[in-house]
Amino acid sequence: MVRDAVETHFADAVGALTPGPPRDPGLPVRPGTGLTGARCRELFAVQLGSRLLDVAARLMRERDEGFYTIGSSGHEGNAAVAAALRVDDPALLHYRSGAFYLTRSAQAGRLAEEGLRDVLLGIAASAEEPIAGGRHKVFGHPGLAVVPQTSTIASHLPRAVGVGFAIERARMLGLPSPWPGDAVAVCSFGDASMNHASALTGLNTAAYGRFRGLQIPVLFVCEDNGLGISVKTPPEWVAQARHPLLEYFQADGCDLAETYDAALRAVEHVRVNRAPAFLHLRTVRLMGHAGSDVEIGYRTRREIAADLDRDPLVRTARLLVEAGLAAPDELLARYEAERDHVLKLASECERRPRLATAAEVMAPLAPRRPEAVAAEALRSAPAEAREHAFATLPEQEGRLTVAQAVNRALADAMALDPGVLVFGEDVARKGGVYGVTRGLLRRFGAERVFDMLLDEQAILGLALGAGVSGLLPVPEIQYLAYLHNALDQIRGEASTMQFFSQGAYRNPLVVRVASYAYQKGFGGHFHNDNSIAALRDIPGVIVASPARPDDAAAMLRTCLAAARADGSVCVFLEPIALYHTRDLYEEDDGGWLAPYVPPARWAETHVPVGRARSYGDGRDLTIVTYGNGLRMSLRAAVKLTAEDMGCRVLDLRWLSPLPVDDLMRAAELTGRVLIADETRHSGGVSESVIAALVDNGFRGPIARVTSQDSFVPLGPAADTVLLSESDIERAARKLLHGVIL
Repeated sequence: MVRDAVETHFADAVGALTPGPPRDPGLPVRPGTGLTGARCRELFAVQLGSRLLDVAARLMRERDEGFYTIGSSGHEGNAAVAAALRVDDPALLHYRSGAFYLTRSAQAGRLAEEGLRDVLLGIAASAEEPIAGGRHKVFGHPGLAVVPQTSTIASHLPRAVGVGFAIERARMLGLPSPWPGDAVAVCSFGDASMNHASALTGLNTAAYGRFRGLQIPVLFVCEDNGLGISVKTPPEWVAQARHPLLEYFQADGCDLAETYDAALRAVEHVRVNRAPAFLHLRTVRLMGHAGSDVEIGYRTRREIAADLDRDPLVRTARLLVEAGLAAPDELLARYEAERDHVLKLASECERRPRLATAAEVMAPLAPRRPEAVAAEALRSAPAEAREHAFATLPEQEGRLTVAQAVNRALADAMALDPGVLVFGEDVARKGGVYGVTRGLLRRFGAERVFDMLLDEQAILGLALGAGVSGLLPVPEIQYLAYLHNALDQIRGEASTMQFFSQGAYRNPLVVRVASYAYQKGFGGHFHNDNSIAALRDIPGVIVASPARPDDAAAMLRTCLAAARADGSVCVFLEPIALYHTRDLYEEDDGGWLAPYVPPARWAETHVPVGRARSYGDGRDLTIVTYGNGLRMSLRAAVKLTAEDMGCRVLDLRWLSPLPVDDLMRAAELTGRVLIADETRHSGGVSESVIAALVDNGFRGPIARVTSQDSFVPLGPAADTVLLSESDIERAARKLLHGVIL
């Protein structure tokens, strides 16, 4: 069998080593290190296993039985990082962490073969792979505290900070946690991805928290091989670009003893001081970026040879041979025997079942258990706890606005569940830009209601780390347009967690977002945004869009219940323009106010995910809408009904998943549908509503009226591009009569 240059170099380099005098394996493997000879032998075994997994991956790919060839060769020094940690320290690992994973598996008392098989099953995309079940090749295992990450651009760093934060916050609140109270969160990433905005967010957030006196025990491990696929990282860039407020540790990542000593110091610093630290390991990348990567196309032969000379597997072999703990021939024989063993395991894994149907693939994506969610949504705090949380019980306040209803529902949730955290920009002392979180800080304390730095990635990352650590985060994003600054935290991180862990890990989450346009006297693009297409495109995410106060409270309870019961990721879009609206048809009619329903009646007012709300009993036209469109449509419907055009209005309420059953019933009752969509003509909600109607067999006339494909300008010019009440009236008349009256 032909072997590549890395295997050949290992054989030649180890064969040329000169044995030293025998040393007690209980002593340091060389003077000045804490790494004993016995531990060095153990770590050599996992380094060797990791290297041979890469060899197997390439051979499996050649047979079209393996589907992932990004390997860990050159990064095997991360075995020492794992050895410096405990098996219950949560780890968020990048894709060159083979030796770390095998070390962690051995630390847990598992057989060496078990860790190897885990990885090989992932390479083979087998449904029996223990974390992702063949959905992706990731390092993860619920029994090893390894949280799977799909990131290649360090987008898991904000979550890692959140995990570190949650370890301390759960301990402070006296709440259960999957991690011990003195645990250290660790995340690994490469030098190229350190330049990504999400990596900078993670580093900056940890430093900011430390600067503010928070305890955030997270260890950032940058494995610097000097390359981002083909793009070179400037020498010393990582050392110079690291955050100056993070304690800095460094080592030659190809030298196992040096790496082990540095890792021990870094871990001790984080564990004892409960403070973040940065561990910089200088490594090499062997065997290219992946199996398809031809390095000679962008690297010189001298550069490739220089990396081979730093091969960490050869370096560890030299430690053992020079300490008299192994002979060169013994190590070479061990290499060959282990190689045969790993390749046989690979052949076995290739024959294991793979995912065969869409249902199998999607099973862990977004579990929906409506009965469990309903039961959870009906739970309320004891009467005495509610009385303590509210100066006046909300059901005794009279009719409330949307903002007030959300506020009271949040307070009810926090009174019930001490793990609910509310945070974001300006949400604590100020009580939110629109007053929605006013009073929560005073009632529930700064440990549960707090302000964040102005970085949406940091806010969502903290939420994801808190969620996977057993808390129930309710972060606020101040404006819909700001959410787009950090959407990958929902798309790439939050929504994939259950999918790539088969539900072993979850990040329950309810993101509140002040949304949509129509603000009067305050606006412009970033404060009046009507783009939600990117949210609706994310598989499994629940997108709620309440318009009325009673729906806002009930739907927020449903989202919180779905997060608890199913681990759901929910985005709760709150229409800014309706926050403080009081009237519907006439001034002072109070038509947009609603009483807060007491817990005894929550069962009768529960709003399941994907259920719409109908208004009116007209038989001529169904107006389908949501958000600000509901108020406009109800006003238009009154005028149309006065002209003998009987209208009913359907408030979708849920934009993902769409309430298709309710939509079809409402459409069939009139035979005509007008969609009033405040989002844009292209990529808006109306396109999906039309598709749902047609796909499910509706054959009646369908029309839609939307906002323009434009950003929202400042001042009165906004009215020229946004959906209006008169637009709805004209479209309805045209649909009913064929002419615009």
